[in-house]
Amino acid sequence: MTSVFLGSLSPVNAQATLKAVQERGVLSCGVSQGLPGFSAPDDTGKWSGLDVDFCRALAAVVLNDPLKVKFVPLSAKDRFTALQSGEIDVLSRNTTWSLSRDTSLGLNFTAVMYYDGQGFLVRKALKVNSALELNGASVCVQTGTTNEQNLADYFRANNMKYEVVAFSTADETIKAYESGRCDVFTSDVSQLYAERLKLTVPDDHVVLPEIISKEPLGPVVRHGDDQWFDIVKWTLFAMINAEELNVTQKNVGEMTKSNKPEIARLLGTDGNLGEQLGLTKDWVVRIVKAVGNYGESFDRNVGAGSKLRISRGLNKLWNQGGIQYAPPIR
Repeated sequence: MTSVFLGSLSPVNAQATLKAVQERGVLSCGVSQGLPGFSAPDDTGKWSGLDVDFCRALAAVVLNDPLKVKFVPLSAKDRFTALQSGEIDVLSRNTTWSLSRDTSLGLNFTAVMYYDGQGFLVRKALKVNSALELNGASVCVQTGTTNEQNLADYFRANNMKYEVVAFSTADETIKAYESGRCDVFTSDVSQLYAERLKLTVPDDHVVLPEIISKEPLGPVVRHGDDQWFDIVKWTLFAMINAEELNVTQKNVGEMTKSNKPEIARLLGTDGNLGEQLGLTKDWVVRIVKAVGNYGESFDRNVGAGSKLRISRGLNKLWNQGGIQYAPPIR
């Protein structure tokens, strides 16, 4: 989702983030306030999700311990300020990469972790099969996101009328939808699947087929620290490359003995690529041991092995019919 806040704030503590994190001994990672599959705490306060796995992978890289993470729950409205002010070291919170965010907030988007798009959730009882049948509908939407703008654009383009019912948090929005204050709930499709799990009878609701926007989601850092920017983006690229080379959480130890050049470079047994990032040679080994490769994390948190059971779709690797692609480690 994309914020409509465009004010530019000066980055605080932009330089030497790696040194600050290592001296502190803990990574401060901004996450959602509870979105199943991406970042959510269980009853004991333990966080899990795709965004959480990324934070743990990053902690494994820079602190050699995936548990040395402080998870900071942030609303859509507050997430950028927390990063700009230095309250968090990285934002890993189902956040859309857009031009306005990339140029006006003093922030850098590092890479795309999840290719998403905005959609609509409705009650099956409405017998609606397409978003084009929503003329005159009342639509629940969260403020501080581009979901509002995308909604307006879609209905205007299709000459349809609608009523906006807006709320400041995702929880308020889904509760309002369930209580009948609106006909439709709109958000990124991944979030619709996650929020549907919170409904009393999830199977009474369906996500419509239309995708009305591009929402490339990924981690965000402050401007002004190129080394940290590189470390964060290459942590994600390492997870994707590991999947492509079939390096898994289970076989990574054995794979360190591989004589295949690509695998040897990835796992640090050939060359000094990790050291070029300011890390150790085995940085990717630590990532995969901590959370697995990209495919393993996807499957466990949002894919076939999760309650959400979201299809990989566009998030399949580029050589398997998707568009998920990482630059080579060489």
